[in-house]
Amino acid sequence: MASEAPSDVKFDIGHVLFIDIVGYSKLLINQQSEQIDQLRQVVRGTEQFRLAESEGKLLRLPSGDGGALVFRNHPEAPILCAMEISKALKDHPELLVRMGVHSGPVNEVADLNEQVNIAGAGVNIAQRVMSCGDGGHILLSKRVADDLSPYPKWNRYLHDLGECEMKHGERVGLVNFFTEEVGNPETPAKCSRAKEILPVSAASAASRRAGPRGPLIGALALLLIALGVGALVFFRAKTLQTGKSPVALQANTQSIAVLPFENASNDPNAEYLSEGISEALINSLTELQQLKVIARSTAFHYKGKDVDPKRVGRELQVATVLTGKVRQMQDALSVQVDLVDAATGAQLWGAAYDRKISDVVTVKQTIAREVTEKLKLKLSGEDQRRLVKRDTANAEAYQFYLRGRYLWNKRTPEGLNLAIDQFQQAIERDPNFALGYVGLADAYLLVQQYIGVPSRDAMPKARAAVDRALQIDESLPEAHASSGLAYQFAWQWPQAEKEYQRALSLNDNYPGAHHWFGVYLYITRQLDSSEREIRRAQELDPLSQIISANLAIIFLLRNDTDAAFAQCQKIIQLDPNHISGHDWLGWTYVKQGRYPEAIAEREKVAELSQGSGPQLGGLGYVYALSGRRAEALAILKDLEEKYARGETIGQHVAAIYYGLGDKDQAFAWLEKDFAAHSAELQHIMERVQFEQIRSEPRGIDLIRRMGLNP
Repeated sequence: MASEAPSDVKFDIGHVLFIDIVGYSKLLINQQSEQIDQLRQVVRGTEQFRLAESEGKLLRLPSGDGGALVFRNHPEAPILCAMEISKALKDHPELLVRMGVHSGPVNEVADLNEQVNIAGAGVNIAQRVMSCGDGGHILLSKRVADDLSPYPKWNRYLHDLGECEMKHGERVGLVNFFTEEVGNPETPAKCSRAKEILPVSAASAASRRAGPRGPLIGALALLLIALGVGALVFFRAKTLQTGKSPVALQANTQSIAVLPFENASNDPNAEYLSEGISEALINSLTELQQLKVIARSTAFHYKGKDVDPKRVGRELQVATVLTGKVRQMQDALSVQVDLVDAATGAQLWGAAYDRKISDVVTVKQTIAREVTEKLKLKLSGEDQRRLVKRDTANAEAYQFYLRGRYLWNKRTPEGLNLAIDQFQQAIERDPNFALGYVGLADAYLLVQQYIGVPSRDAMPKARAAVDRALQIDESLPEAHASSGLAYQFAWQWPQAEKEYQRALSLNDNYPGAHHWFGVYLYITRQLDSSEREIRRAQELDPLSQIISANLAIIFLLRNDTDAAFAQCQKIIQLDPNHISGHDWLGWTYVKQGRYPEAIAEREKVAELSQGSGPQLGGLGYVYALSGRRAEALAILKDLEEKYARGETIGQHVAAIYYGLGDKDQAFAWLEKDFAAHSAELQHIMERVQFEQIRSEPRGIDLIRRMGLNP
C-alpha cells in the first residue's frame, strides 16, 4: 500500500511539556521503578492533567525516564502543569526532575506495534529544551517565552538564558522559568559552559579584526566581560535576597494603577459614578508624561475582585495602587480613597470626601492633585493645567458624560444608542465641554460596526462633533485621535495619519491613539510599524483583549497561523467570553482549513454578538466554504432583509456570496458599500473572508479606488 505523502500529514499545534528524571540511568533497577511510579502519580495528580484529559485535549508520549504531555487546550497549560509538578515534588526530595516547554507542530503516527504515537517538531524541540536543564529546572523555548512576556502575570518569572548549544552544533534559545516557590533559579550547567566559551571566542574574533591593536582591545573586552559577569552575579544575589524577579526590580517608582472604585451605594444604577470617577482619574493622570499609568481596560480587569495591592503591583509592575469606594445617596456623595505602596502593602495616603453630587468634578481633581503630591511628582504649570483641562464646571454635564462613557464601554447596540443620548445631554448642559463632544464622536464612529448604521448617517455627525471638540481645545489628544479615526473611516488616509501623530505628540501615554494608529498602519499595509504601535499600546494596556486581538490580525496578515492561534488562546484564557478571541481564532482555523473548529468558533461569536451583521456574515461564509449551503443561504436571506432595513452593510452579504462561488454578486454587494462610502469597507484589507478577493482584478481595482495599495 502506498505510504501517505508528506503533504497529507495532518499537523496540529501542541503545547508540549517534556519531563525526565535526572540521573535515572545511574539508579538501581528497583529505584528506577519506584521513581517512575512516584513521578507518574505526581503528574496524574495535577489539575491541568486531569482537566485536559477529561476534555480529550491531552496526548501522552512515555519514555524510559519520563515522557511528554501534549496539551491541545491552551498554551499556558504545560507551564501551569509544570508549576503543579514542581510544587508536588517538594514532598519527594529524592526525585530530581527537569522539565522543558515548547509549542509547535505535532502529529499522531502509528508505531511498529500499530499503537498511536506522537511525532513532530513540537515534541522534539521540547525534549531538547528540557535536556539543557538540571534538577528542578523548568526551561521554556524562546518562542513560548515571547508569547508569555507581554503578560505581567508571567513576565516577572521569565529569565533569559540566551542560546545554548546542543549536539551537532545546533543552538536553541532558552528562558529559565522560576518563581519564589517553583523552578530552579540557578543557571543550567550547559548554559554556564556555553557562556564561558562564547566571550573568549568573541574577544579572539575582535582581536583578529583589530590588527596591531588587537591585544589591547582584547584585554579591554575581557575586562568588560569580567565587569559584566560581576554585575550579573551581584544582580542575581540581590534578586534572590529580595525574593523579587529582575522585572519586578525594574518597576518604575513613578507608576500607578487606579483600580475601579467600588460602588458602595445600594443602587446598581450608581455604577456609572464609581466607574466614571476611576476612569476620569486614569485619564487625567495619563496626561503626566513622568508618570506611568495603567490603562482603563487593564485596571478594570480587577473589577469586582478582592485584590491584594501587592499582587496587583507585581502583576502590573507598578509601584503604587489607588483603590476607592463611592457611595451616592440622592444628592450626597461620599468617596473614600487609599494609595498603597505596592512593594510593602503600606498605606501612603488615604482620604474621605463627603460632598454633594454637584462637587464630583472638584473631588476628582482634588484626588488627582493629592496623588501627584504623595508620589512627589514635580509638576510644571502646564502639568497642573493638564490635570483639570478636560473637565467641565457643570456637574450635571459631567455626570451625563460619565454615564455616556460607562455605556460606550459596553460596546453593545443598546449601550451605544443610550451613550449618544447621554453625550448629547452633556453638551447641552455645557456647550463648551470638549470631552463631551469627543464622547459623542466616538459613539457615532462605532455605530456602523456594532449596530449597522450606514456611514452616510453616522460619519457626518462624528466629524461635526470632533471638529467642535478641536475648536474648543486643540490640545486635547483624545480629540485628535478620534479625528484620525473619523478621517480613516472617510478614506482620507494622509489626514488620518497626521491626526494620529498629533495625538501621540500631545500624549504618548494614550493607548487608544497607539491602538487606532496601529490599525491604520495594517490597513495601509505597514505591518512592521503597525506591530510597533500595537505593542506600545499593549505596554500601556497589557490586559486589553481588543489590543491583543490586533496582534493576531497582524500575524494572520503575515500568514503566521501558529502565532495567531497562540495569541487568540491568550485572549480566551484571560476572558473565555470575550468576542475578539473567538472571532480571530475562528478565522485562524479557516486559514488552516479546519472548518469544523472554525464553525464552532464562528457560531460562538455570532451568539456572543447577539447576531450582529458582521458575525452572521462571517458564519455564513464559513458555512458556504464547508458545504453547508442551506445554512449559508438562510443567513444570506436574513442579512439581505437587514440591509433593506439599514441594519447591516453590503460586505457581510458579499462574503457569503463569495463563499458560495457567486463572485459577480459578491462584487455587486461590495460596490453598494463603495457607493455608500462605507467606513467598514476598509476592513476588507485584513478580514480573512476577503483574502482571495484582494488578489482578483476587480478587488484590486476596488482597493485602489479607496485610495489604498492592494
